[in-house]
Amino acid sequence: MNLTLRRDVSATDTEDGMVLLDEQSGSYWQLNSTAALVLRTLLDGTPERAAQLLTERYPAVSAERAATDVAALVDSLSTARLVVTDG
Repeated sequence: MNLTLRRDVSATDTEDGMVLLDEQSGSYWQLNSTAALVLRTLLDGTPERAAQLLTERYPAVSAERAATDVAALVDSLSTARLVVTDG
């Protein structure tokens, strides 16, 4: 699966994560540092790599939980129409 930000969505890093701005609607979403890490990884990699990074950063998180959390973030971003996926 490839994931990209919609053409009219901009991302800005913040001190504690990232902000996404839908330039069409004027709405914005704030991502905490963990969600920002996952999104950055998804933009350049795969959901599997994002889940792996979560388990490396947070050893108490199981691989299954990390994969579920990554999928939930993708679903939320897709529902908000902030990203486009090809699969």
